[in-house]
Amino acid sequence: MLYVGKAKTLRSRVASYFQPGANLATARGPDIARMIAELVVDLDAIPCDSEVDAMLHEARLIKDIKPRFNIRQRDDKSFPYLMITTGEEFPGVYLTRKPRSKGVKLFGPFVNARELRAAVPLLQRAFKFRTCMLDIRQEDEKRMFFRPCILFNIKQCAAPCAARIGREDYHKCIHRLVRFLQSKRSEVIRQLTSEMQLASKLLAFERAAELRDELRAIEALSRRPLTDDNLQPEVFFAPVVEARQASAALAERLELPSPPRTVEGVDIAHLSGKETVAAVVTFVDGKPFKSGYRRFKIVTHEQNDDFASIREVVWRRYRYAGMDESLFPDVILIDGGKGQLSAAYSAFDELAFSPPTLAALAKKEELLYIHGRTAPLRLKRTDPALHLLQNVRDEAHRFAQHYHHILRRKSTLGETPKPKPKKSKE
Repeated sequence: MLYVGKAKTLRSRVASYFQPGANLATARGPDIARMIAELVVDLDAIPCDSEVDAMLHEARLIKDIKPRFNIRQRDDKSFPYLMITTGEEFPGVYLTRKPRSKGVKLFGPFVNARELRAAVPLLQRAFKFRTCMLDIRQEDEKRMFFRPCILFNIKQCAAPCAARIGREDYHKCIHRLVRFLQSKRSEVIRQLTSEMQLASKLLAFERAAELRDELRAIEALSRRPLTDDNLQPEVFFAPVVEARQASAALAERLELPSPPRTVEGVDIAHLSGKETVAAVVTFVDGKPFKSGYRRFKIVTHEQNDDFASIREVVWRRYRYAGMDESLFPDVILIDGGKGQLSAAYSAFDELAFSPPTLAALAKKEELLYIHGRTAPLRLKRTDPALHLLQNVRDEAHRFAQHYHHILRRKSTLGETPKPKPKKSKE
């Protein structure tokens, strides 16, 4: 893939690249002009439910695929969330790009951090929640002598830190906030719009401008996905607390001579045998190494056969690895059980070298199958080795599912017409 972009009107966007009068060198730059003139042979489109949905899918594709001609959004920066720490006695509300996965209620991701930051003070003025990082407990009697911050004086916080509000009453404020964020907020928007128009008629332009800004901030809360699809899985990635400890534990469980540095995970995704794809993800020192990710579209068969699919992708991924030991991971992890592990090992029958350590991790029971051993291992839920393998498996599953959804959405459009290649002037 060369380039990923979004458009409200697909016809106009495509025409801006291919119509004769388009001056791409000036409008888009020399690299894009060269891409269109020399490299593009096909176009694909993915329909999205909204502009926000399109922005999030665009960012997801760029981060996963890293297209050659996309300059923006190639970094690891994610879209922000509004996080409510419901697991605390006095929940706080925070704008964050690294949300917790437990004990919180999340809203987002939001595509415009500036608009979200402008909305938080307005929400705070209405619902009086705290945004500080203090550890506030109901039984702490010292709160009676604590001096609240300026947010209490300007009536933007109920000051639970200074015992100005009880736990039950504060939870009512948070509950009203959650209900407001989950609603469509149409009544509030209508009221602000009416007040703004009235202020404008009365020539109170400063007040009208303030109401306009408040209206934009409230409307910004709607600029988040329409579904619960997780388009930013990397922000919820739970790394192993101590990578060295996890690697050492994994070496012990797999009976390796030294702790493994590189672990690769393999997974298959399909729907009733259609659009079958595979993904290989790479972890180095316990963390995802995105440059090592690979995607495969299964081509040797069309029926629903996970074993044949695993065999194909393992053979395609590692057929050249034996020529250069640096390309081999220390451990190959298959998402599945004993049958999937046997299918992966059979791929090496046609290769002139032996595989590295092969293992498979089955879901639900979390049994670890290791090639060469008859019985699986049942690791403790607190075992750091299991945590590392779960992270690898889950990331491989996420990456395979993402590719599968792309192909499924493309297939609903039918065949996309190919642009005619431009003739050379020579």
